[in-house]
Amino acid sequence: MTYTIGIDLGGTNIVAGLVDSDGQILAKASLPTLAGRPAQAILGDIATLARNVASEAGIALRDIGSVGVGSPGSVNKSTGLIECSPNLDWSNVPLRDTLSAELNHTVYIENDANAAAFGEYIIGAAKDYDTFLMITLGTGIGGGMVQHGVIYEGFNFAGMEVGHMVVTRGGRPCRCGRHGCFERYASATGLILTAREYMARYPASLLWELASGDPENVDGRMPFDAMEQGDLPATEAVRAYTADLACGITNLINIFQPDILAVGGGIAGQGERLLAPLREIVAQEVYSRDSARNTKIVAAQLGNDAGIIGAANLYRENIGSIETIAAFKS
Repeated sequence: MTYTIGIDLGGTNIVAGLVDSDGQILAKASLPTLAGRPAQAILGDIATLARNVASEAGIALRDIGSVGVGSPGSVNKSTGLIECSPNLDWSNVPLRDTLSAELNHTVYIENDANAAAFGEYIIGAAKDYDTFLMITLGTGIGGGMVQHGVIYEGFNFAGMEVGHMVVTRGGRPCRCGRHGCFERYASATGLILTAREYMARYPASLLWELASGDPENVDGRMPFDAMEQGDLPATEAVRAYTADLACGITNLINIFQPDILAVGGGIAGQGERLLAPLREIVAQEVYSRDSARNTKIVAAQLGNDAGIIGAANLYRENIGSIETIAAFKS
């Protein structure tokens, strides 16, 4: 049995897991990231968590095969640097080499959304497929694509920033500097903004009651709950949100034509309340709608563990054996 450690480094929390060669998490631990601290302090916490999960599982650190880290931002796998991570306020941080020296282990690094997609590809929603695309609906929208065991990254390791394709020209301003980005409409934040717009138009909406009279209290679940109770403004808000999400997903399918596309993140927890109408819109709009085969749209399966499992399995991609990955997935 081979054991590896996966680290999911986020802007809020650092989560580490010890994973066996079947992809199962045997031990897990976390610490708050406390972003804004010196990078060295955060890297020290990552090393501490790696040691802690190995100890909790009763496995000596020397018996760990490798350590993988999924980090937000632009992750340069050639140099080992996190070139830019606004969530962490990092610039050119030598994560790979620092952690490798600290733990005396081989360390692999990857963008966090790519790592999560790789986890779903290895043992999750895309286990039975070759070409896979995943989007994560959170504060923003993350994206990752895996094809025949290889993570797509672009020449500068900054590919698949799908949240920043424009779906409404001249629309809502985005922190990236553009207007009308996909994530300003189809992320959890986008849903909240849309719900607030409908609240402003309809003072009698149940959304006001659920939000205790304050639009700032709206979260990503309230519009769906109000819709279930028959509130028309909330229903229209959810329909508008779903149409915006379908627009971006249709664009991605038209470009990449993956076997399967998984939707993850908190909003995906709505399950078929979201996915059923989403599929209907995409089926009508996608370029390949008359083809015998079309991309399957599903919910991601691994939840918050996807990043850990994907990071722990980065060694599979880095050894360069597509056949090995295919054999494992089968």
